[in-house]
Amino acid sequence: MDAMADAIRVMAHRFAELTTTAPDPDREVTATPGWSIVDVLGHVAEESVRYRELAVGRGAWPASAADLPAFNAEQIRALPTRDPRALAARLIGGTETLLATIDGFEDDVPLMMFDGDQRVRADRARGTFLGELIVHGYDIARMLGRPWPIDPAHVPLVFDGLNQVVPGWVNARASEGHTATYELRLRGAARYTFVFRDGRLAIDPADAPAPDVHICADPVTMLLLNYGRIGQWRPALTGQVVMWGRKPWLALNFRDRFLPA
Repeated sequence: MDAMADAIRVMAHRFAELTTTAPDPDREVTATPGWSIVDVLGHVAEESVRYRELAVGRGAWPASAADLPAFNAEQIRALPTRDPRALAARLIGGTETLLATIDGFEDDVPLMMFDGDQRVRADRARGTFLGELIVHGYDIARMLGRPWPIDPAHVPLVFDGLNQVVPGWVNARASEGHTATYELRLRGAARYTFVFRDGRLAIDPADAPAPDVHICADPVTMLLLNYGRIGQWRPALTGQVVMWGRKPWLALNFRDRFLPA
């Protein structure tokens, strides 16, 4: 069984249902200023198509993380339709084509170009697409006052994709000269080691030093923190995030080491 494919398929259908039943599809989504529900739906639908194109060696991507907002704006401007049901159908069709394409690679999974001129494994890149579905769905559902439960088992799948591209999202100004090792634990699920050396980041390197700080968090909380959807103080005060180690204060600025998602 492919847990990643199963998770994406479930979330794509949930996302399509959420967006096509919204009473006002032109309502602005608070978490993504300037984007309406239709814009968000169109963006995610186009991402399903773009990921498949990138997986087979075609498609387009921004040359740097800083170029992504302009890239996304042009993507939305050029949507083939603004009809929610047509876009939802494009999302479901694009998702199925993406999953079938990855499945067809079998054991010969290629590297594909991705945002920030990075080369990533096509199968693991699906994790970032899963993150799009989960987080943008969360944004819309929260605005509409609808439930949007997030499965904690989906969070390590998202991080499996994100960790391929996170080094390209380091905030050069905030991380200039920074050297430290962070252990990030998704409570009951997974753990990762983030090693900064003079401002450059490697994740889970074989020669990782002992952590300067350990950060352990509820998986869903960490996902929303990672995408900047919630602040860090309430989770810290309620025990959803705990930190310890030789330099526990480093945890307070960990999110600032990266550009906004």
